Formats: sequence, C-alpha cells, structure tokens
Amino acid sequence: MDTSFFRRPIPLTASILVALAIHGPLLMMELPLKTSYDANFHVFFASHYAQHWFNPWNEKWFAGFSQTTYPPLGHQWVAMFSYILGLPLACMLVYLIAILLLVVGVYRLSRLWVSERASSYAAFLTAFLGTITFLVYSAGQLSTVLSAPLYLLALPYFYDWSRSADGRALLKGVVLTLVAAAVHHVTLIFGSFMFALPVLWLACIDREEESSIGKVIGRGIVFAILAGIGVAVVLAPYWISLIKHPIEQVPIPHASRSNFLLNIDYAINYFFIPYGALLLAMPFVVWIGAASRRLRPLMLGFWVAFLFSLGGTTPVPKWLLGRAFEILTFERFTLLAALLALPIVGVLAEMLLDRYKAAAAVGLSAAAVATMAFAMGWITWSPYRPDSSLDVNPVINFMDRDGHDKYRYLTLGFGNSIPKISTYSHANSVDGEYNSARLLPEFTHYGTAQLTSAKFFGTAGMESLRAMLEHANKYGLKFIFVHDPYYIPLLNFAGWRQVEIFDSGQITVWAKDDVPPAHPIPSDAKPTALEGILWGTLPFGFSLLAILLAIFMRDRADASRNLVEFPAITQEPVFIPEAR
Repeated sequence: MDTSFFRRPIPLTASILVALAIHGPLLMMELPLKTSYDANFHVFFASHYAQHWFNPWNEKWFAGFSQTTYPPLGHQWVAMFSYILGLPLACMLVYLIAILLLVVGVYRLSRLWVSERASSYAAFLTAFLGTITFLVYSAGQLSTVLSAPLYLLALPYFYDWSRSADGRALLKGVVLTLVAAAVHHVTLIFGSFMFALPVLWLACIDREEESSIGKVIGRGIVFAILAGIGVAVVLAPYWISLIKHPIEQVPIPHASRSNFLLNIDYAINYFFIPYGALLLAMPFVVWIGAASRRLRPLMLGFWVAFLFSLGGTTPVPKWLLGRAFEILTFERFTLLAALLALPIVGVLAEMLLDRYKAAAAVGLSAAAVATMAFAMGWITWSPYRPDSSLDVNPVINFMDRDGHDKYRYLTLGFGNSIPKISTYSHANSVDGEYNSARLLPEFTHYGTAQLTSAKFFGTAGMESLRAMLEHANKYGLKFIFVHDPYYIPLLNFAGWRQVEIFDSGQITVWAKDDVPPAHPIPSDAKPTALEGILWGTLPFGFSLLAILLAIFMRDRADASRNLVEFPAITQEPVFIPEAR
C-alpha cells in the first residue's frame, strides 16, 4: 500500500464538497423547519423584511415589537433569496452557506496555528461536528451558525494586521467583523475574548523582527477600536433600542443554564450529543496545547469556551457574567469550544495517520460519522424535540376569513408552531417567541416565555396567561386556539366559549363576544424612519462590500511563518517561511 496517501492534506475543495453532500440533501428536505426550535422563528423575521425592508416595527407579535432588537443580516439574506426561492428554501440556502463557510473558516483559522495538513483535517471534520448538527437541526440557530464562520474569516486578517501592519488585512478584517456582528452580536462579543485574544497572543509570538510586542498589541487595539466604532454605527438602531429598554424582565429558565450533573437528559442534550467523539480528543487538546508555547493561547481560549459551554455545571460563567447569566443561552459556547479545539485535533489526526495509517483513517472516519449520526438520531430520541406534526393551516385560514384579522389571537399548546402561523397569516397575536422584544407587562412581570406553553412555567406561566385573559379587551384579543385540553377549564372560568373545532377535535377555537377590534398599542419602542433606513442599508451594505473585497482585493502572498511540522509532542514546533 502506498503510505504516502495518508500523508497528503485533504484539498479544501474536497472538504467543501463533502459538507455539501452531507448537509445539502438534509436542508433540501427542509429538515430544520420540521425538527428544530428556532428555524421557523428565523423564517418569520425574514418574512417581515421581505415585505417591509425599511420598517422593522412588526405588529404580528406582542401587539407590536421592534426587530431592531435582533441583528438583521441573516434574516435579510433569507428575505433576499426568498424573492426567488420562497422563504423555506431561502432559509435552508443560508444555513447551507453558513456550514460551507464554516469549513473554510476553520481551515483559515487552523493555518495560523498548525500545518496545512493538520488544517485540512480540521476543515474536513467540521462537516461532521455534533454541535453543528445540533445547532442546525435541533436548535435551529441560524444566526450563531452564520456569524461564527464570518468571524473566523476575519481572524487571519486581524493576525496579519497586528503582526505586520498589512493595510489590506486591516480593511478586510474590520469589514468582516462588522458583517459578523450584523448577523449576531453575541457571538462577536464572546468571540473577542475567546478567539481574538489568543490570535493577538500568537501575533506577538510570530511578530516580525523589527516589531516589538508593544507595536503588535497597539495595532491590535487599533483594529479593536475601528471594529468597535463600526459595530456601533452598523447596529446603531439596536443600541438605541437597548438603551431605551434594557432587558430587565424577570429571568426565564433555560435548560442550558442547568447543572448537567443533576440531570442526565440535559447532559446528553447539551454536552454529550454536541461534542460527540470530540470528547475523546479533549485530553490531547489540553495536553499538547499546554505543552506547546505556540498552541498555549489556543488551548486557553478553548478551555474558557468549554467552561462556558457547561452552563451552570460550574460557577465560573455566573461569576464572570453576573446577571447576564440569566439572559444568555449557553449551547452556542459548545460551538466556540469545538472550533477552538479543531486545529489541535487536526494535529492529533496527523499524528495518528502517520503512525497507524489505514487503521487511523478508518477510526477517525468512524468517529466523525458516529458523532453526526448520534446527533441526528437525538432529534428523534430527545424528550425536548418540538412538535412538528401539528397542521396550523386551519388556524391561518380561520384568522384570514370573515374579518377575523381585525382582532388579535392567542394559541395554547401549540409549542413552536407560533412562527409558522405568524409568517403566513395576516392577523396579529399577543404572544410570540422572542423573549428580548417583549414589553407588555403581562410578560415582563412573570418568569414565563411563551403564553402558548404557559403550563410548563408553573405558577409564573399561568399567572401571565391569566393576566393576558383579564386584559383581552385592551388588546383586542378575541380568538384563542387550543391544542391542549389543560387550558380549557381556565377559559371556561374566564367567560370564553368554544365556537369551532378543527382537525377532528385536535384544535378548538374559543371566542369572547364583547371584545372590540384591535387597535395599535402606543409604544416608545417603535423605531424612527431614520432608524429603519439605517437598519435596511448598513448591515446588508457591508455584507455586499465584504463580497466585493473578497472578489476584487485578493490577499497578498507573504512570507508568514506557518507551522509545517510537528516532530514530537514534547518539542516546540518547527517553522519555515511559506507563502500563503
């Protein structure tokens, strides 16, 4: 057997094609819309931009809320593609673009730290990551999955600028950073500490002979200042909204903040499934990362992200975040930890292939496939999977006929079907799925998320629902659709009556006779016309600028020092000049 075969790097194009072959068919089947919690939420946001690009005030949830409370770029691209493909396929296309960009981003990040061959293995394994499968097909987190690769693509430019004052790198890096922030600001904020600081540390190690550490750090600060100013401008309407209405509502429980040692289901859902076989490599990641001066900053970034991914299992996240701990969800940190570990995992794959050749190739492939297979299987086995079988078309048809859309509606027992109804119905609801945008006191004064799932939040949930029913006339709430008989005694007691039955009794419609037609609820959260223009132009405009820079401003070939060999675990890496 030709053993040189196992010493060759995997072409980046091949890794991209593998990712396309794996995830393309799954996304063409629109699987996230059927199996995930948030995919339909992102379609709903995109549907508003498709109809009202420059008006972020959306009246379909919470009697009106501002979409400036959520960075828009991912949703705007879905809206743009929807003019050709329709909303569902447009959303799937953006998911696919995010996964393919992640393969490229991991390769480019890895090339800062390890050899071309190890980097190619890291990029290849990206398509099989359990955390990618979990976030796309179970959680449905479009913004996290799309912003992460954009940020990874910005980091090599941050490195080049900090190390050698490359002006082109400064421009392209800052623009990509702004684009990443316009997709999801939370990923950028935490990525700044977990990714950018290790890269700056590496730039100090690799600095050119005429540059001092002070100069490298100074250039890094310049990059951060320019990026900070840019993010402040690009997301100006978001900051205005946050200043007007800081998040002060009663904290809502989320399982990712739990102690995984006390609940095996949570541990499986947020730890074992997302990490998969990567857990077997973690001792090596820590060992070799701590032993190598060059890889030490990468290992420390991984370790911090790993601790955050454990949610409330350790006190570290709560100590560092304070009250923000009660607002964030922590499954995103599993992705960050995995991305930081992959370059060192690529080194491990390189060493195993050198020593065991075909046996190592089979073992690594089996581990990668098993990781994704178990993550896909968990979609079916998980006790937390959303109910995707509910047919909401009768609800949509009812609200869009006989003038029913003059009133607001509420669903009970519909789970994550709310966005599907809101996307395709003209009627407005008092409920919704985006906690940070809620300003109605019936929500903010109680520790509950959606009214449709009120019973799962105990006394707080039912008290929130009771308050909303009490104020039905104020909000023009005339119709309630029930898919769970648990809520029927409360409706009877509150004076509602059943008027129709759908789906062989699976859904019942309840109405209140004395409710007047809905009217707009005054709110100081409504964005100004100028904010709408900024929201509709700057994020999308910078994404177009990033595409143009990638096409017309090619990266300069320089003599950056790259890791090309890893002779032994206990030895420092050997560097030789290599054009990139």
